[in-house]
Amino acid sequence: MANAVSSSKHIAKEYTREEALAFDASDPIGHLRAEFIIPTKTDLKSKLIFPRAAHLGAWATKGVLGHFKPHEDSKMPPFVDLDDIAAQRMAPIVGAMSGEIAVMETLSANLHLMLASFYRPTKERFKIIIEGKAFPSDHYAVESQIRHHGLDPEHAMILVEPPDTDEATIETSRILWIIDKHASETALILLPGIQYYTGQYLDIPTITAHAHSHGITIGWDLAHAVGNVELQLHKWAVDFAVWCSYKYLNCGPGAIGGLFVHQKHGTVDRSALEDGHVGYRPRLSGWWGGDKATRFQMGNSKSNVHETLTFETNQLVEFVPIAGAAGFQVGNPCALAICPLLASLETFALTSMSALRVKSLSMTRYLEELLLPRPAQGDDASEPYHIITPSDPAQRGAQLSILLKPGLLEGVMAELEEQGVVVDERKPDVIRVAPAPLYNSFSDVWDFVVIFRKACIDAHRGQVQHKEGSATMAGADSKGWSHIK
Repeated sequence: MANAVSSSKHIAKEYTREEALAFDASDPIGHLRAEFIIPTKTDLKSKLIFPRAAHLGAWATKGVLGHFKPHEDSKMPPFVDLDDIAAQRMAPIVGAMSGEIAVMETLSANLHLMLASFYRPTKERFKIIIEGKAFPSDHYAVESQIRHHGLDPEHAMILVEPPDTDEATIETSRILWIIDKHASETALILLPGIQYYTGQYLDIPTITAHAHSHGITIGWDLAHAVGNVELQLHKWAVDFAVWCSYKYLNCGPGAIGGLFVHQKHGTVDRSALEDGHVGYRPRLSGWWGGDKATRFQMGNSKSNVHETLTFETNQLVEFVPIAGAAGFQVGNPCALAICPLLASLETFALTSMSALRVKSLSMTRYLEELLLPRPAQGDDASEPYHIITPSDPAQRGAQLSILLKPGLLEGVMAELEEQGVVVDERKPDVIRVAPAPLYNSFSDVWDFVVIFRKACIDAHRGQVQHKEGSATMAGADSKGWSHIK
């Protein structure tokens, strides 16, 4: 692998757990761990790490009555305003103006909404450039949008892939070359901020600027980047971006997502509306994206006439989107879904993305060093694994993807779970490990490596006992996850 850690990076020093504990003692943001509920080993089959102040009490005691009324016994605003508050708190995490953020839907739904607005194919420009091994849902969305316009993905979808199939990551120069090659026929580019499988952090500002130099709209899937690395979406002039809150935003599977729409795409020209023209970017509209002043008047635009008569007030009303990303909202976001996200964002507000990134770089480098073979062990061939994530810290976030030798994955994962270690597997042979700086410690990293190395040895010798009821594999076959996890 071109980006595998090579044996030339042997670490000469000896490491001890006492050293890890010393790192923890001097960690300036180590106290943030206390903001999370950390499950014990026996809890792992029913609980995962979760923000301590999840605000679920407000929902439990107020229910629907909390939609419009202030919550005197809670920091929560009325539920009707939760999405606005969440957007304001999300903005600094992605380097955006608050009006460029909407907290809504899920990643895949938001991607469809963005593609419906930004993918405007013409006879000359109709192609979408997408990473060849992007998360499957991104491919499905792009393929369906292409077909929705009566086009064939075989001709309209360009895949960005390494020139050599043995390579795991893609050089920036390769991406720019592909853009140059297809620029005259390309309508849109969609790329991941951090590639989910390898953990490679793409050069978002350079690639975005290059796309714009050809007049191409570019969007980013930031599922593995938000809350992980420092982003400056407004400064970099990214056209749009989407993400989930599952991973580094600490909200779990199926959590509410978010999107970014650059200020230049969110303008609303009211004078154009008054003249009978559409004064805003085309989109799939919904009532929650409409002007708050008329949102609850339940007006409906008539054909060819941008006005309608409301039942209650006898006033003429037209659909006018909220300026900015909020105007791309469709339905009322679930207050219950936003509660854990707000709790997580409150924890982020206790520090900064720059401080988190400093700790993350240090922890992931420490993890990498501990995983590298020791001089006494010889070269990489002595290890039953190697790292496929770039060794350059600027080209990765918290994640290291570890490629195991064939046949070891299930045994290693079973042993890790038995020891209370939660990581992610990607079949057939990859384990993704990501020490999260908000709540993980250097001693966590040390303990993981000790357990992981033993698990590799035991799996290689066939000594791992597979136990029923594995938390990650239970029900896998019935749900189909065994094929993709």
